[in-house]
Amino acid sequence: MEKIASFMIDHTRMFPWVYVSRKDEVGNSIITTFDLRMTKPNCEPVMNTAEMHAIEHLAATFLRNHSEYGSKTIYFWPMWCRTGFYLLLSWEYESKNIVPLLIELYTFMWDFEGHIPWQSAMDCGNYLDMNLPMARYISKKYLNEVLLNLKDYNLVYPQ
Repeated sequence: MEKIASFMIDHTRMFPWVYVSRKDEVGNSIITTFDLRMTKPNCEPVMNTAEMHAIEHLAATFLRNHSEYGSKTIYFWPMWCRTGFYLLLSWEYESKNIVPLLIELYTFMWDFEGHIPWQSAMDCGNYLDMNLPMARYISKKYLNEVLLNLKDYNLVYPQ
């Protein structure tokens, strides 16, 4: 079996940064997949599912309602190694192109108060497994430690 691209990256050299994971041609369009690495793989504690679930709901709601990126958002979902998220956007992008969007997104999640969107038995298959305080904490940490301090080398997979 052929090894898929995301498993060919040396995870011992990854840090919490913003990476383009892949670009796929679909018909006449390009889909760009971003690796939003929020913890250092195999070194830091991973995120718990409750905060990841809350982040997923907040991010999906924010992104799909964004004035510029709403129609370009394909999907936002967790990495099940629990070290980050994938963001798929329709168009060909480089990591640096979406940093302003990510700053806006993670600021929104850090500032969010109230009821998590779609956190109900009718809208979600596991609505009780969400942790808004931890989602806010993790969002603030990623925003302050990563997104607001990015350098060019933080925007490409390590070689």
